[in-house]
Amino acid sequence: MAAPESTKFQVNYKLADGTLINLYATDVKDLETGLADLGMVASLIKSTGKEFGGGQSQSAPTSNGLAAVTQAFPGATQVSGDAPVCKHGPMAYREGVSQRGPWRAHMCSAPKGAADKCDPIFMR
Repeated sequence: MAAPESTKFQVNYKLADGTLINLYATDVKDLETGLADLGMVASLIKSTGKEFGGGQSQSAPTSNGLAAVTQAFPGATQVSGDAPVCKHGPMAYREGVSQRGPWRAHMCSAPKGAADKCDPIFMR
């Protein structure tokens, strides 16, 4: 899913099992609230991942914000900068022109035609 047009802040976490968690915020308050909420549901995310064959389940952290998220997902890699990461690794930046006009997107690095190739992330 591409970030909503109103996004001013984006935080991405890639878990050891390949799960990618994206948090989009319109302002600092929204970001703080989102990080606190993510910290509160961390154990639910991990236990759901375990049920689908992912990582181990642990109890939710008691603190709020970025520290809680980092504590909840110790094996996660915080993704920053322009290039998002999918389950196949860093996505490649591409641009071009179609019948609808110019476009820019990050593309999955999986081989062309791969059955599990991730959807591109188009930028506005």
